[in-house]
Amino acid sequence: MDIIGFGKEAFDIEIDALKKVRDSLDAEFSLVVKDILVSKGRVIVCGMGKSGIIGKKIAASLASTGTPSFFMHPGEAFHGDLGMVTPNDIFIAISNSGETDEVLKLLPFLKDNGNKIVVITGNSKSSLASHANYTLNIEVSAEACPLQLAPTASTTATLAMGDALTVALMKVRDFQPANFARFHPGGTLGRRLLNNVSDEMVTKNLPKVDVSAPITDVINIMSEGTLGLTLVMKNNQINAIITDGDLRRAIEKYNKNLFDLKASDIASNDPELINPNASMAFAYELMQKKHINCLIVCDGIEVVGIIKK
Repeated sequence: MDIIGFGKEAFDIEIDALKKVRDSLDAEFSLVVKDILVSKGRVIVCGMGKSGIIGKKIAASLASTGTPSFFMHPGEAFHGDLGMVTPNDIFIAISNSGETDEVLKLLPFLKDNGNKIVVITGNSKSSLASHANYTLNIEVSAEACPLQLAPTASTTATLAMGDALTVALMKVRDFQPANFARFHPGGTLGRRLLNNVSDEMVTKNLPKVDVSAPITDVINIMSEGTLGLTLVMKNNQINAIITDGDLRRAIEKYNKNLFDLKASDIASNDPELINPNASMAFAYELMQKKHINCLIVCDGIEVVGIIKK
């Protein structure tokens, strides 16, 4: 039994399907993108079953990249959620067969409401396609499913079509990382581009020792914290820093004589400092440039925090 071979065969079938869909892309695709760009409404994505699952991802991708969008379940739509659809909205209906009853039932309302209807389907001659303003063809030669029953290659093609729409819209809009960050303030990119150092720095229980402190104090202070470092102070001002890397190298170099040393003997002088009002983007660039993973945040001469990658 060639299990790996089965897996590779599935990949091959889906790769061939994507190539076919790519090659069939036509002017309808451009018209959809242009209509979305000038629309004053939202993009509403609708689909049943597996198509619905893919539709949720497409709606999420559009929404996170500058195209107001949401997913609507056709069953819920038929029982009241159509009230959320405004005449300015563009409605994307997904159905591989183009004959999904739950989606077809929505057409009279959408027509009466004046919505532009985009159909993503594998059957350009279907009932759904015949009522569409635009049809995006995701017809595949075969499913990866050996029974030709479970949606596999067709759902991959649908997902890729949604990604193609998303990417085309991003490129035409010249969507930049700063735009992306606005919709992802909780992600790493959002924090880098939208936040200042003061928003992200650690300020409580900063690990500090005096330059004359014995190594045992350094080890104890570092162990009590979670930052993997200790600030080395002189006359209550930052003088140096000892990281866990500095400590490991000192152990290798001095062995048992390590405990005869003071903090100043193993500290790294001239630590990198940053102002709390600096952007996190600048902080990350500085750490990358200096090949370090932390910065000491100083407001004037006072240490107010620590930033770590």
